[in-house]
Amino acid sequence: MRCSYCHNPQIVLGAPQVPLHEVQRFLERRSGLLDAVVFSGGEATSWPELPGLMRHAKQLGYATKLDTNGLRPDVLTRLLDAQLLDTIALDYKAPFNKFRHITRTTAWQRFQTSLALLCRQPQFLTEIRTTVHTSLLDEDDINQIISDLEQQNYTGTYTLQNYNNDRHTPTLAPLPPQSRPLDLTRINRPADLNIVFRNFRPALH
Repeated sequence: MRCSYCHNPQIVLGAPQVPLHEVQRFLERRSGLLDAVVFSGGEATSWPELPGLMRHAKQLGYATKLDTNGLRPDVLTRLLDAQLLDTIALDYKAPFNKFRHITRTTAWQRFQTSLALLCRQPQFLTEIRTTVHTSLLDEDDINQIISDLEQQNYTGTYTLQNYNNDRHTPTLAPLPPQSRPLDLTRINRPADLNIVFRNFRPALH
């Protein structure tokens, strides 16, 4: 994906990497001192070594979390079947009508496959989240996403996170400051969905 608000542009664009053996040694030295490892990106599931490093982390006693855009449902299935994951955060970038514009991909169906996979596992600790910049998404878009989650019987946490307009944080593409805040009073709140508002003022829970 090429979301303009991405705050890890150097990873998305393929900056130099830390050698795998150094990461493994880091985890080994801190085993028993740290509790968990988050596998993020860019997109972690696009990296062929991900299952092996997760297995190594689990063997060292770490809990594991995956941050993913959902474009590799095949990898998600393998990780879940191998019991390598303790929790997942799935980014729901946009509803169908804006998905290509925001992500610069046509992989909506692959994302939907991943979403359905996670919604079929209600016991699994999952967070679905959307980053909001009101030049890109409005209240109707968010309500479309909530409607989709309802239709898929998702009953976990749905987090709306306000775009971080910190000028010192690099993003993949320049974005202007938001021209208006999201109107939180227009967001639907189904009883079975735990909606969390992150980085909004005033914060609503």
